[in-house]
Parts: sequence; structure tokens; C-alpha cells
Amino acid sequence: MLCCLPQLSLTATTDCSSPSLEGGVIDDNTSSSQISPTVNLSRAYSLAVQTSSYSEIWSKVHHEAPSDLSGEVAQVESQEEPLQLEDVLKPNHESVQEALLHIKPDALNQLISKYLDDSEETTRLCILFSQSVNRARLLYAPIRKLLDVLPPDTESSGHTLSQAQCNWAFDIFLQFDSLTNPFPRRDTHNFNDMRHCYIELKCELDLLLHKSRSKVQFLRHATKGSVICLVGATIGVIVTAVAIASHAFVALVAAAPICPVCLPSKMGKKELVHLVQLDDATKGIFFLHNHLETVNCLVGRLYDAVEYYKRLVCFSLERGNNRYPIQERPSSQLSPSSKSGSRIICSSDTI
Repeated sequence: MLCCLPQLSLTATTDCSSPSLEGGVIDDNTSSSQISPTVNLSRAYSLAVQTSSYSEIWSKVHHEAPSDLSGEVAQVESQEEPLQLEDVLKPNHESVQEALLHIKPDALNQLISKYLDDSEETTRLCILFSQSVNRARLLYAPIRKLLDVLPPDTESSGHTLSQAQCNWAFDIFLQFDSLTNPFPRRDTHNFNDMRHCYIELKCELDLLLHKSRSKVQFLRHATKGSVICLVGATIGVIVTAVAIASHAFVALVAAAPICPVCLPSKMGKKELVHLVQLDDATKGIFFLHNHLETVNCLVGRLYDAVEYYKRLVCFSLERGNNRYPIQERPSSQLSPSSKSGSRIICSSDTI
């Protein structure tokens, strides 16, 4: 996105290389009148997760404590070394702010500046979401340990819990009920301003992309036309030189440059580079907007799942530590073999 800013001098570089997305404008034979085709999200995602920058960020965000450490020790370590924005943002905040000082404060650049601020805020929220997932795993660790000692299907196997197991399960459910939901409510963060900025910026970039494609096509036609004109003018000069006087020949040669000669190839190559940058920036806006929508929906579903289990456990606690409310209600529905019990467990394992 920073590469698309006019009159920009960047001193910081980034290691993140944008993968070539399907339908991108890479080949010189791309037509300017062709509308950008539908992006293959599966292929684009596969290319994105294969980059070194993605692997680096993934290893930092999904840092897991060793298996021989207890949940309390792992929680203390996660609090001592929280993930910072500087660990995942390249270029960092200071480099972006320094770059923005060298651009003109027009409407498009203001949109780009707001986009960069919103993307930084989105990254911060994703880090908080990752920390919430880690807290959720710690929250469910005692319950998963309890479910490991239960048969896959307590109803069909006829297995009954002993009173000691019921007391142990009751203490685990009591601890689970006392903890707060690690995920925020659906209406905690309002992303309407971000969505509006993304949509408006994408429209502006689409307009610039169309203009850049038209300019590239014009340069190609102008280059071909200038070559034909130059050849015709040369032939005309040679034929006319035989029939006219020398002073008229000089005048004709002087008039020949009126027909444009071959335009500098550097101009076309520079515009092609700009065209690729605009195309990558437009696709980046599209992916970031959809990624924000996906994360927002996922957080909402995880919050609802935790609240559902807390209500289930609370209902069992109100019935006491007898076998039936412990085994037949929360234990059976929280089991990984059940459809409802596997929802949050699978979600936390795949994030």
C-alpha cells in the first residue's frame, strides 16, 4: 500500500513479499479494457500461507508452552511475554508515520493513512483474539482432562461415575463457572468505520487501476504508432531528397520530429510497475476486509459457545453433585463425540 503513494521516500524496507495472485496484472500482454477477473480465494490463500513472512508471524502468534508445564506456569509465561505489534507489523508504526509525512494531504492519501491506522488496529485486535484463544484453552483444560476419563458415549455404554468422580467433576464445573468468558461480546467492537474506509479506498484504487491500465495501453499504441510514423517519414525523406533542393531537404528533416518518435521504454515499464502495485493493493484491501468479517463472526460464535457451556454447567451446579446432573447433562454434551461439545474444542485447535 505504501508503494502506491505518490512522491514517497521510504527508508525502511519490508521482508514481506506479496504473492502473485491469480488474475493479477503481471504480464505485459494484459489488456487495459479487461476487468479484473474473480479472484481464486483458495489459490490466493495457499500462496499466502507459503510465504516466509506468514510462517514467521504464525510461529510468534501460536507460541505454545512446553507440554510438561502446568496451566498456571504457562499462563504466567504468557503474561510475562505478551506479543507486541512490533513483532508482527512490517514496516513498523514509526516507519509508516515517517513515510506519511512525505505525501500530499489529498483525499486519497487521507484514505490510505486511515487504512494503515485501521490495519494496525485490526492487527492489535487479532493479537487480543489470539490471547483469548489461549485463555480459552486454559479454561477448558480441566474439562478436557475430565472428559478423557469418561467413555465416548456414557449413555450407550452404561458406564456410571463414582461419587469421587462426581465430586471431582463438580469442583471442575464450579471452577469453570467462576471464570469469565475470554471472548468479547459481538457488539464490543464496532467495525463500521473500518468497513466504510475499506470500501471507499477500494473504489478509489479501482479507479486508479483503470486509469493506469488505460495509460499503459495508450503507451503501447503510441509506441507502435510512432515506429510506423518514423519509418514512413524516413522513406518520405529519402524519396523527396531526390527531387527537391538541399535547403528544402533540411527543412523536411527538421519537420520529421513532429511525428513522435519511439517513446522511452522506461516510462512504460515504470507505469507497469505502478500498475502491479495498484493491483496488489486492491486485492489486499479485498482480503483484509473479508478477513475482518470472518474473524468478527468467529469471535461471536466462540463467545456464544462459551456462554452456552457456562449455562449448561450452571444448571448442573444448581442440581448438586449427584451422578445424574453431572453425567447426563454437562458431561455428555461437553464430550468431544457430541456435536455441541466438539464445536469450541475444534475451533480452538484449528486457530
